[in-house]
Amino acid sequence: MPEMVTKEQALAGRKEGIPLPTKHFVNQNELTPPYPEKMQQAMFGLGCFWGAERKFWKTEGVYITLVGYSAGFTPNPTYQEVCTGMTGHNEVVYVVYDPEIVSYKTLLKVFWESHNPTQGMRQGNDRGTQYRSGIYTYSDEQKEQAIQSKEQYQRGLTDAGLSTITSEIVAAAEFYPAEEYHQQYLAKNPSGYCGLGGTGILLSED
Repeated sequence: MPEMVTKEQALAGRKEGIPLPTKHFVNQNELTPPYPEKMQQAMFGLGCFWGAERKFWKTEGVYITLVGYSAGFTPNPTYQEVCTGMTGHNEVVYVVYDPEIVSYKTLLKVFWESHNPTQGMRQGNDRGTQYRSGIYTYSDEQKEQAIQSKEQYQRGLTDAGLSTITSEIVAAAEFYPAEEYHQQYLAKNPSGYCGLGGTGILLSED
């Protein structure tokens, strides 16, 4: 089982960030701020970020999605560095959404039902700390809803005889966008790899 690198062991990184394209490949919305005033943000890790991002850009009310790295130590890491396991980062999807159209609870439902959150430092055949399951919250309200949803989903998993959730729920750290070719990858490469697979358990609405 892969183990998390410590801050002292992590790669040094760099000061310069990775340049982004100006528009989302799927919906043509602007990828960088300022976003429309009413928008809110969310961030999730659920395995390989190519397939994870597609789950969220297909959700009505999502303004933009970006893939990248967070919840680690190395500033402005590259994909190659993250894949070594020596940055501490997770592959994540950053979501900007309109709360008047889609609720955070709905985004949590997409998160839980789109992957298997019981697998520790892997997702399917993808192994490593960068594939861990995580919810990264931007407010106390998001944290509370995330914890409640985890408890609800665990009940469903337990009733089905499945394992214990290993997902981390922590305050969102800095988000570092991934390289341009990773952004909306499966829209640019429709036959590309997607290793995501859910448990088949739905998140209870109660």
